[in-house]
Amino acid sequence: MTLVAGEVNRQKLSASVDVVIVGAGFAGMYMVHKCHELGLSCLAIEKGDDVGGTWYWNRYPGARCDVPSLEYSYQFSEELQREWHWSEKYATQPEILRYAQHVAERFDLKRDMVFETTVTHAAWNDDTSSWCVDTDRGDTVHAQFLVMATGCLSSANKPRFPDDETFRGEVYHTGSWPHDGVDFTGKRVAVIGTGSSGLQSIPLIAEQASHLTVFQRTATYSVPANNGPNDADYEAKVMADIAGFRARNSATRSAFGGDFPTNEVSVFDVDDDERHRMLEERWDSSGLLFLGAFNDVLMSDTSNEAVAEFVREKIRGIVKDPVVAEKLAPRQTIGCKRLCLDTNYYGTFNRDNVTLVDISDAPIDRLTPNGVVTGGVEYEVDVIVYATGFDAMTGSFLKANIHGRGGLPLTEAWGAGPLTYLGLNSHGFPNMFLVTGPGSPSVLTNMIVSIEQHVNWIGECISHMRNNGHRIIEAQEQAQADWVAYVNMIAGYTLFPTCNSWYLGANVPGKPRVFMPLLGYSDYVARCEQVAATGYAGFQLSA
Repeated sequence: MTLVAGEVNRQKLSASVDVVIVGAGFAGMYMVHKCHELGLSCLAIEKGDDVGGTWYWNRYPGARCDVPSLEYSYQFSEELQREWHWSEKYATQPEILRYAQHVAERFDLKRDMVFETTVTHAAWNDDTSSWCVDTDRGDTVHAQFLVMATGCLSSANKPRFPDDETFRGEVYHTGSWPHDGVDFTGKRVAVIGTGSSGLQSIPLIAEQASHLTVFQRTATYSVPANNGPNDADYEAKVMADIAGFRARNSATRSAFGGDFPTNEVSVFDVDDDERHRMLEERWDSSGLLFLGAFNDVLMSDTSNEAVAEFVREKIRGIVKDPVVAEKLAPRQTIGCKRLCLDTNYYGTFNRDNVTLVDISDAPIDRLTPNGVVTGGVEYEVDVIVYATGFDAMTGSFLKANIHGRGGLPLTEAWGAGPLTYLGLNSHGFPNMFLVTGPGSPSVLTNMIVSIEQHVNWIGECISHMRNNGHRIIEAQEQAQADWVAYVNMIAGYTLFPTCNSWYLGANVPGKPRVFMPLLGYSDYVARCEQVAATGYAGFQLSA
């Protein structure tokens, strides 16, 4: 049925619409819905054969959201919120994909989507004040507005190693997993990478594989998900005040956890026993909000180290082999890389069929037909799983081959790092909106809340332009420069930039090292509202 819908919409690819949307994940879906509300013609172009975005592609074992299900969901429709019931506290990939499909069907979104199609080029035309978008199927569509809803974590980062083409076994990447799954039974498996996808998949792969070898470059801080069935009584309580629940979440710096706010005390405002009690409480119940045990964990080196050592002690208490435990105990600042949630990740290394290989001092030398060589030792495996994450924040934008005013490539404009105003638009690229782009809170928040805020702002902006006779909007160069400086200034007040994270692009060789997301959702929303209220200050609007 999906393919039929795509074929029906193919005729639209040779036409003109008000808005072209790239991507049909949660951002693209809501942008289509917003266009329907505003009476704008639109077309969403999607590489996959269905909606879902990151939840369409990331089907690796154990894939699930790390934001509680009741919060990781749309809030634009109260009926939708009340009719959908999540089965677990942290929903799995299949359930989130079913939710996305339900939303697409309920709001008739697929009539303005085309699937199995990739944007190969998008160019701004000064003469017509519009975008010309080409696809890999030879189609062209023209639009006044281009909305990049490609997602922050959608461009898989697969590293290259010498002689990797010689490996004769199976190779997979967690960010592009076979839709029919993978059976590891009786196989020797290597997992390269211990970020979120690695932590989620490793325990389940270990249950199937004859032997699992984990190659770890940097140990990862993780706290227990403590997942379980969704609490019906808690859900009923939330639904009794769903508006207040959403408002409290949006008032936080991360757009979730409003009912479990950061404790307004320093690590050193309490004695050792009380500090330990507060950390234990968070460890047992709070998931990603663990770092909210104290208000200075990401501001003070000494406070951060106290919390980090608590987690290291937890690891030492779980992992039986003290040598392995020390390898798994991270040494960098806790929180400067994304904190992970896991289910029995550390305990998996107590299994007889699991080996940890620390490659921090002896990186992978090469691949052979039979396995992986590091430190002069060959580890023979039948399967390699790359859990190496994404070219985050900018990868999908840059791969779309976008050219702005005067043919300026986005790759050139962002050559030294992404440049945006509010994370919504880039100077030199008129009428191109970015959803949760660099320079906005995006990946440091509950993404669906940030998506809805961005799409709502874009919709209101387009309505303002049409009501006031404007055809073009473009970020002013000075406003953009000031905004980039502001984003970096805010980050500089914290410990976030102190380690090599994908927030800085450090996981991709050759990528500029720039801290890309903005810290603080609620303050950001206030700034966006102020810009709109003052006639879109910082933007140039013209007819």
